[in-house]
Amino acid sequence: MKDEGLPAEGRIHYIFSVDNISYSYPEGQCALDGITFSIAAGESVVLLGANACGKSSLLQVLDGLIFPNSGSISAFGEPLTQQRLQAAAFSQQFRRKVGLVFQEAEAQLFCPTVKDEIAFGPLQLGMTQPQVLARVEEMLKLSGLSDSGDRAPYNLSGGEKKKVALACVLAVEPEVLLLDEPTGGLDPRSQTWLIETLLQLREAGKTLITATHDLSIVEEIADRVLVMGEDHKLWAEGTPQKILDDLDLLLAVNLIHEHDHAHGELRHKHPHAHFMPHEHEH
Repeated sequence: MKDEGLPAEGRIHYIFSVDNISYSYPEGQCALDGITFSIAAGESVVLLGANACGKSSLLQVLDGLIFPNSGSISAFGEPLTQQRLQAAAFSQQFRRKVGLVFQEAEAQLFCPTVKDEIAFGPLQLGMTQPQVLARVEEMLKLSGLSDSGDRAPYNLSGGEKKKVALACVLAVEPEVLLLDEPTGGLDPRSQTWLIETLLQLREAGKTLITATHDLSIVEEIADRVLVMGEDHKLWAEGTPQKILDDLDLLLAVNLIHEHDHAHGELRHKHPHAHFMPHEHEH
C-alpha cells in the first residue's frame, strides 16, 4: 500500500514496516528469508504457517528481541535496531507500546504469585501502588482468575498460565499485541474466552499480530493474513477468505494435507483441512 499522494491526515499510519529482512540462528540455520510487509495501526493480522517456518522468529524481530542479519525494520516510524533499543527513552516507550505473549507461557512467568506477575510490568513503568493494585484486580477479573491471585503460577493449568501471560502483557496497556500460537494447549472453553478477548481488543483499536497454524481461528480474528512457507519466505497475503479458499496454497505450505481414498479399484487424493469455516449469528 502506498499513500505518498495523500494529505498528512489521510496517510496510513504504519506500526511496522519490514523491508526484505533475513535472519539466521547463530548456528547458521535460516529462520527468515527476504520478508517484506507493513502493518497499519488497528489491523488484526495473522501470520499463518506450519511449525518451524519462522513465525516465532518474526514475532521476536517485531518485539526487538532479535535483529535481522540483513534488511531493515521500523516501528512507529523509527528504525528498530539494537542500538536504538539501548537508548533508555526509546526502549521504555517501545516496551510500553508493544507486548509479546510467548507460545510457552512458562517462558514469561517467574514471580511467586499471579498477582506479582501481573504487577511486575506496571511497577517497571513507574505506576503508583494504588494504580498497580487497581490494574492487577482489573486483569484478574478480565482473565477469570480472581480466585487465583495468590497462587503460584507453576501450580496453574496450561490454559490458566496462558491467561496469566496475556494478563501480564495487557496490564501495561500496549498499543500492539503479538501472540505466538495463542490457542495451543487450550481447552474449548479457554479458546472461546481467548477469541472473545481478542475480538474485544480489536474493537478497542488495538493492533493484533497473531502467529498460528490453527486455521480454525483465522476467519474469526483476522483482517489480513500473511502466509509463510517452510522455506522461511513470505508466500502470500490477502483476506482470510482468499487465503482459506486457496487449497493449493495451503497444501503447498503444509497447512493441510492430502487424503488417499479408495473407491473400488480406483484410488485418488484430495486436499483435506482440519477446520470448518463457519458463521455466527449476531
